[in-house]
Amino acid sequence: MRGTDEEMNYFQELEADTLARTIWGEARGEGTAGMQAVAAVVMNRVQVARERGTYWWGNSIVQVCQKPYQFSCWNRDDANFRKVLAVDLRDRHFAAALQIARRAVAGRLDDPTGGATHYHAAGISPAWIKGETQTAAIGRHIFYRLQEV
Repeated sequence: MRGTDEEMNYFQELEADTLARTIWGEARGEGTAGMQAVAAVVMNRVQVARERGTYWWGNSIVQVCQKPYQFSCWNRDDANFRKVLAVDLRDRHFAAALQIARRAVAGRLDDPTGGATHYHAAGISPAWIKGETQTAAIGRHIFYRLQEV
């Protein structure tokens, strides 16, 4: 069953807001390219879930963004958590993140990550990268499309 245009607009804006907060929390210091890359990872995860019918990290933008321990800015013990909840359009980086998020939700955002579903900060080597091939390095993040995804 399809919702009304008003309901669809509400849910699209909710998804854009959640995605923008994720982008801002993860990459506000990375410039436009870095913020677009984080948005692409979220959208790639949503696409994987759609292709498979479901996936452990969630099926929607909101579920993917807020899955515990996937995007650290949503972890309640993370220093960014309260900031992510409180930020508004007076912050120029959040305003930019919201524009990027709206383009992503509308399907109009290019993927600079080569289909990445994961990333980490440069300078660290998490255990999950063993045997994985890097798809991009953008700003201070390294991107991967995990083989087991």
